[in-house]
Amino acid sequence: MLRNLRLTGFLLLLAGWLLPNTAFAQAKPEFRAVWVATVDNIDWPSKGNYNSDLQKIEFTRLLDMHLRNGINAVIVQVRPVSDAFYPSPFEPWSEFLTGIQGKPPEPYYDPLAFMITEAHKRGMEFHAWMNPYRAVFNIGRSSIAANHITRIHPEWFLTYGDKKYFDPGNKDAQQYLTNVVKDVVERYAIDAIHFDDYFYPYKIPGKEFPDHASFRKYGNGMNKDDWRRSNTDSIISRLNAVIKKANPKCQFGISPFGVWRNQDKDPVNGSKTNGAQTNYDDLYADILLWLQKGWIDYVAPQLYWEFGHRIAPYEVLLDWWSKNTFGKNLYIGLASYRANSNTAWKDHTQLPRQIEALRNTPNIQGMIFYNSSSFVKNPNGWNDSLRNNYFRLPVYPAPLAWIDSIKPEAPQINSIGLRKRDSFYQVKGNFLYPWQNIKKIAVYVYEDNKVPLKPELENIFYFNADSSNFVLIFPIDPLHKTKKFGVSTISRYNVESTQQLFNWQDLED
Repeated sequence: MLRNLRLTGFLLLLAGWLLPNTAFAQAKPEFRAVWVATVDNIDWPSKGNYNSDLQKIEFTRLLDMHLRNGINAVIVQVRPVSDAFYPSPFEPWSEFLTGIQGKPPEPYYDPLAFMITEAHKRGMEFHAWMNPYRAVFNIGRSSIAANHITRIHPEWFLTYGDKKYFDPGNKDAQQYLTNVVKDVVERYAIDAIHFDDYFYPYKIPGKEFPDHASFRKYGNGMNKDDWRRSNTDSIISRLNAVIKKANPKCQFGISPFGVWRNQDKDPVNGSKTNGAQTNYDDLYADILLWLQKGWIDYVAPQLYWEFGHRIAPYEVLLDWWSKNTFGKNLYIGLASYRANSNTAWKDHTQLPRQIEALRNTPNIQGMIFYNSSSFVKNPNGWNDSLRNNYFRLPVYPAPLAWIDSIKPEAPQINSIGLRKRDSFYQVKGNFLYPWQNIKKIAVYVYEDNKVPLKPELENIFYFNADSSNFVLIFPIDPLHKTKKFGVSTISRYNVESTQQLFNWQDLED
């Protein structure tokens, strides 16, 4: 049930600078995210940091860095190897959280609940990143708790290289994974469940994945490649159904390897690439089928190559994926971690040019950077590029119309007035709006000569809806050019209400 909450807004109009806890000018909606990897302590918590209070400080600093960079969503790995960064009825506490798998955090806290709260507090979406099949990161050195699923049901698992994986063909293992995901969707206010590219493992030269027994039992006359793809199709279909039943507004997204299939294997649908391994033929992940069937809400291919790469050129794959979205949202995975790794990535324009290219390509709604810690030292000045140029105007993520297209109620204005100060105007008002599921408030400033009303990007401002004090900055001199301003609300699902419009001259008191 919606409830109204009185919001007292103080809109101070001064010249050209922003006070803390203020609104910001904005461009069109765009998903701007970063991956936060916890496996092997890649991003968070830092290796050896097993104190809960220090972990919290570290995570909030991480969020604040990305907020300054213009990021509006974080994708945090909460289940790296059949373990958990939350109290789970199915899986032990993660080794990467406490140093010993199964050991709870000290002092005790729920990291997932904490991270969701802190992300939402900053107006960021929180996507819970899970690895479906990986069960043991390194069989020689990983900590394995007595209640880990590999000890309880060893028959569900296969060893390949130095890791253990769920057997994707095992029906009991599929049901177990479904239960794990359902539990998180039901108990936590996440915005999405997110899987990366690890389905069937990347092939090791000269070694066959040892799923012979399952194939004999469940193969049902199929060839092995088709059977493996059917196993992955089955779990994606099941998870989509479970997620939408538990929470219809929760997204389900996949970030696959950047090449679906090479053209030499599929002249009609493949890309002009020469990838050694591909989703369809090697990882047994038929991403295009999942998009066609509507089993996933967004796809975020990892295009970690540079322009002109001899095997997988960025520009070729960008164009290919933009033509194969099947109406779902497409976000491009970008390789900030590759800064200075070779000649192409020593070029400080490589990443900015990739951002420009994706923005100029149709059917692309945003981007995700791998990985969080790659931004700590401002590689190639890319933090500066985001803050001062590409992400200078903060935005909310692109909406997903099939999840929610219903506009929220417009804000109701109880009273509002404009007063002239020495060097600025003050607009002060009391707003009523439906608080539940409202994420942001937008304020638009319109000038006389804009017919129809189309404000410049610099004249659109956004506030987090959990605050009562708002500040806008405008000089007094240009005010005579301004005829109207509008106020709207934006839902948790990135759908904007109609605006309430006001004439400046009607506000003076």
